[in-house]
Amino acid sequence: MRFLGLILGCVCMALLNVGCSDSDTTAGIEIGNPELASRSIGFTADFSVDYSDAKQVALTKSASDNEDVVIDTFRLTLSEVRSFCSFYVGLSIPPEVGLVLWPYEDNGPTVLPISFTEGEVVKEAFKNINLQNGGRLKEIRVSFEVEKKDGGNAIYGHVKKDGKMVPFVYKLSYFQNVRLKYHISQVDILDSIINLSVVFRAHRFVDGVDFESAEVDADGVIRINNEENVSIWEALNKRFIKSFQSLSYEFDDVEGHVQSGYVDDVLSDLNAVYNKNLVTNGDFKGDENEWIFLTQFGGAGNMLVVKENNSNVVQVNVTRGGNYSYSVQLLHENISLLKGAKYKFIFTIWSNIETTITARMGSYITYKTNGLEEHVPVKKTGRSFEKEFVAEETDPLSRLDLNLGGKEATFWIKDVQIIRIK
Repeated sequence: MRFLGLILGCVCMALLNVGCSDSDTTAGIEIGNPELASRSIGFTADFSVDYSDAKQVALTKSASDNEDVVIDTFRLTLSEVRSFCSFYVGLSIPPEVGLVLWPYEDNGPTVLPISFTEGEVVKEAFKNINLQNGGRLKEIRVSFEVEKKDGGNAIYGHVKKDGKMVPFVYKLSYFQNVRLKYHISQVDILDSIINLSVVFRAHRFVDGVDFESAEVDADGVIRINNEENVSIWEALNKRFIKSFQSLSYEFDDVEGHVQSGYVDDVLSDLNAVYNKNLVTNGDFKGDENEWIFLTQFGGAGNMLVVKENNSNVVQVNVTRGGNYSYSVQLLHENISLLKGAKYKFIFTIWSNIETTITARMGSYITYKTNGLEEHVPVKKTGRSFEKEFVAEETDPLSRLDLNLGGKEATFWIKDVQIIRIK
């Protein structure tokens, strides 16, 4: 199996400037932990058109006999697949750049024609992908080229007009390159393989578009492009990218301008959780892998879960405080925050000494603080700390940092919660 081209080892001195201070908006360089992916994990992908409603579905639905619009032919050219991960080892590759999974470096430039209407499943071309990379998978990005033929690739199909199914051709000439990012929750993860379903949602693409007003050419075909049925073409252009079931997208338009954003309904579903703890295993009764214990920059210590009455408590023993508060960290990833939404952060903490720790929300890519950065006083008896905050940016993959370094101490932490309240 082909391993990803990681360069593990010491981080260069320039990267040390990206550390997290208690007053700065950056987080510590993520080095020091051993690899978190210990087994070989393969990768496959499937591509299809779905005729169910616009909501996320487990299985795609074929066109029924009474569909108003049917897509007959839809092809794109797959040009690249990348993974985006959080890393707790030294890397030479910035996390925002990601790692190229396909095409392989030693094979040179490669593209792969993909048919969505034929339900393409890619296994053979991806057989040498191995996701064992020392990181925690966050997103998968697939990139497509819109092959230019006679002014642009096209989607071919039939649409109901005046009670009859009439053929149409929608030109994709507004688009050049399309990049779709899928959240980790959208990926099917099995024991030894990850599968990504790239679904194009037919109803989201066409529902509400006024095909009855379309002009039909002399040969009985509705041509939808920048010269014919222009208003329909413009309406479909706005819908095309968001008809994919990805979390976010980026594309180059016909003039070479880059446009990007989130797919609104997918983002909404991810953030439509109120009055429920967004911190998985916040009571420390479940999978301890939900939490990451990190030491760096001279910090040392260990973490274990202990019992206190009927509660589970994480005990962090800081045996060497290190140079900074973030020299010893307890971290929790994959907390989805929505810009402008209000949250409440709650946890209980005490220590064998009176001290202060820093709690913050940040991004695994940019390290910027997102709405919450608090210096929390810690006493020798357990106290519950609560703080409301408003997310400054939309980040479906935010990270909670509890920075415990700076001095030798033992901390006990329990009942960690982040709850969306507005």
